[in-house]
Amino acid sequence: MFIVARMAQREWENPKPWDPESKELENIWTVKNFLWLSLGSITAQGCDILPKAVPTRVIAASWWFFSLIIMSSYTANLAAFLTMQKRDFTIDSVEELAAQSRVKYGLLENGSTQTFFQTSNNPLYQKMWSTMKNEKPSVFVSGNLSGVDRVLSTKNALYAYFMESTGIEFEMERKCDLRRIGGLLDSKSYGIGMPLNADYRHTINSAILVLQESGKLMTLKEKWWKTERDGEPCNRVVEEETDALALSNVGGIFIVLLVGIGLAYVIALFEFLWNVRQLSIEEQIHLLKDHEKS
Repeated sequence: MFIVARMAQREWENPKPWDPESKELENIWTVKNFLWLSLGSITAQGCDILPKAVPTRVIAASWWFFSLIIMSSYTANLAAFLTMQKRDFTIDSVEELAAQSRVKYGLLENGSTQTFFQTSNNPLYQKMWSTMKNEKPSVFVSGNLSGVDRVLSTKNALYAYFMESTGIEFEMERKCDLRRIGGLLDSKSYGIGMPLNADYRHTINSAILVLQESGKLMTLKEKWWKTERDGEPCNRVVEEETDALALSNVGGIFIVLLVGIGLAYVIALFEFLWNVRQLSIEEQIHLLKDHEKS
């Protein structure tokens, strides 16, 4: 804008308005005044001096539009960030669960999950087992349904329950207030108990393999876990973290600013050349003829 203002005729003014005959002209758009206009635009405070020529107004309008979008985007992003900060803390992994003491966690007493924690060599799981074992009142329950009910009934969601993933999936399809966090602690398969050396063991093994390879087992799980339920399916909304405002999100406004600056330069150059032509006509200056005479 500093350069364009130098080219625009209307930005040059008589510093002595009481002397209309004065030929001295002054341009108010110094670097200091231009920076003052820029700061006033960003802070939405305005400025006591405004451009008069078309090219400088084009640049100013482009800058105002640019500042409006940038500040609006920043304000919206900041508001979303502060809103996320004000929410109650969330736990998204077993590591985060073990690192805090506010939410108590338990499991089925004398079940396979308890055996897993008792026999694990992982220091994290050993620490969690020690914590659960020493909690008062007890965090252990007598059945999975009791554990699910305790999760739902505990005030402010301050109880978490360890459970087999298939059981969690089944309960989550029927109780929409439940939420699963983290991945699997361990991976094991189900089996069918039979007498030792039973004659029909191989036959059942083969039948199960056929069902698994054909996808029948997944179809049955889909049926009894999701289709055969009471009521409508849960409409779970995945919460997403607020991303930082990236340059790609506001790249278009930079293009608008650059187009505005380029357009202002074109207009300023056109006005400058037009004013030179008008001045040469008024002063009867013929540059081409004078050059030929010389």
